[in-house]
Amino acid sequence: MAYNPDKDLKLYHSIGEVAEMFNVPETLLRYWEKVFPEAITPKKAGRGIRQYRKEDIENIRIIHHLVKEKGMTLAGARQVLKGNKKGTIQTADVVDRLKAIREELIKMRKELDYVV
Repeated sequence: MAYNPDKDLKLYHSIGEVAEMFNVPETLLRYWEKVFPEAITPKKAGRGIRQYRKEDIENIRIIHHLVKEKGMTLAGARQVLKGNKKGTIQTADVVDRLKAIREELIKMRKELDYVV
């Protein structure tokens, strides 16, 4: 399921919540923090507990789109984030909307198959 920034009103999310949003391991998020230090900067509470803000999650969504969905290298994703972040955000938004439409169509198809 794709991340929906309007659905959740929490100010901070734990690393576990963010990992679940994108279906990735927590270790990958920690690694991306090191590779993209300018984009992912969670607040660290006591004992190093990470608290991700909406901006962090949006940047993770873009990185996830570039690396996991488009198959880019980390270096390539860094270049895109530096050069055309706005265009990448728009593309990621379209992909997320299309995924939601697909899920809805699959749900409708299952309901129709049940009726027939």
